[in-house]
This record gives sequence, C-alpha cells and structure tokens, in this order.
Amino acid sequence: MKFIYNDGGRSQAGYKGHTGDCVCRSICISTGKPYKEVYSFLAEMNSKQKPKNGKKRQKTAAKGISVNKKWFKDYMKELGFEWVITMRIGDGCKVHLCEEELPKEGTIILRLSKHYSTVVDGVIHDTHDPSREGKRCVYGYWRLRAQ
Repeated sequence: MKFIYNDGGRSQAGYKGHTGDCVCRSICISTGKPYKEVYSFLAEMNSKQKPKNGKKRQKTAAKGISVNKKWFKDYMKELGFEWVITMRIGDGCKVHLCEEELPKEGTIILRLSKHYSTVVDGVIHDTHDPSREGKRCVYGYWRLRAQ
C-alpha cells in the first residue's frame, strides 16, 4: 500500500520526538481535530482509569490508551465512527493491511497488534509503514460514517 508520513499534527502542536501516541495521532488524522485537543481529552480519560498492578495513575496519552474501555468506544462513536470487526478469537487472521483486503475509499482507523494506524482512501497515514509488506493482521477498524 502507498504510505504517507503523517504525525497527526504532533510536531505542529510543539511536541518533539516519537512516543506511544498512535491512538491520538490516528484520531487527529482521520477527523482533522487539533492534536492538543485530542491528546488532552485522551490523557484526562486515561488518568481516571484504575491503573494495573498498583501503578500510579498517569495523565498522559503518550504511553497507550485502553481502547477496550467504554469511554473510548463512546468517544469514537461521538466522533462519527462505527466499529467493524475483522477477527474474532480463535478464527485466525482474515484481513491484512493490504489494499486488496481493505476499503479503497473513505477513512478508517485500523486496530493492529499494539498499534493504531489510519488509512485514507487506500493510503496509509502514519509515522512509519506498519503494513509489514501487506502481512500485518487487522483486528478491526473504526470507519468514519458518511455524513
């Protein structure tokens, strides 16, 4: 698939370097929302979650987001997305990150192993090419509903 470097407005917002903010970047790329706005919301919601293994709560969106939480799913629906599942436990991988197996038109946010990435009209928008030459499994994706 074609790949375009896109940090979702992270550098323009004054952030430097790379971090684990793929969920935030994907939302910004697909909606056009400002990076700081999305980052602040995700960080605030993340800080309200009960931490695992007795760790301190962190007000950050740079170290991952619990995308299985109800608040996250509600947020995505508010933004106009609907969830499309492509893999169930025990089924094995049916959809890969390649143009033959994904929608060619529209905007989707892919859930991959330990990563979120955006595809716009069949082109990957991310800070790196996560496709693994078309072999990376897609667990599901958020599709932007037609307005």
